[in-house]
Amino acid sequence: MRKLQTQGVHHITLTGADRQTSIDFWEGVLGMPFIFDQPNLDNPDEGHLYFDPGDGRLITIFTNETRTPVHNRTPTDPGCVHHVAFNVSHATFSQVVERLNERGIGHSGPKDRGFMDSIYFKDPLGLLIELACYRFEPPFGCSHADVMIEAHRIRVERGDYNIAEIHLADALERLVQRRQQSLSADRAPRNPY
Repeated sequence: MRKLQTQGVHHITLTGADRQTSIDFWEGVLGMPFIFDQPNLDNPDEGHLYFDPGDGRLITIFTNETRTPVHNRTPTDPGCVHHVAFNVSHATFSQVVERLNERGIGHSGPKDRGFMDSIYFKDPLGLLIELACYRFEPPFGCSHADVMIEAHRIRVERGDYNIAEIHLADALERLVQRRQQSLSADRAPRNPY
């Protein structure tokens, strides 16, 4: 059977409360520019707000002025969204705790994920949001996914329980060696130390 090949996330649409709550959170807290606004074409009682999460793709929110923010955790039943994660730079990640605390937004504190650092908090409607910061930059011409799959293979080869920075470093080395030729490869290797 032929696949329906995807080429990235086009957009994610979430059900929001009122318009201003959505603007205050998505642009005011997360810094996503509010770029487009129109009615929900499938429901004339709702608005449809569009935000740029930083990569030119879209996060969209259905709003309704009769809905109010609730702070309960959104359902985590099978088929429900558990959380939405957004990439941030190391510089931003180092400021997340302070800036969330300034706003009185409760959070998980930084979490070590081996290949990234994460912090979790809820939006005004209880959706769990993750801000994630990779611990590596992919080599030129490679993606984060290229590094992740290579690091996974190395981790499995070594029988390690979870990914760690050593797997990332070794994956980066392998990927560079595959992509970039070197004149020193023509000579017998020697250890100068």
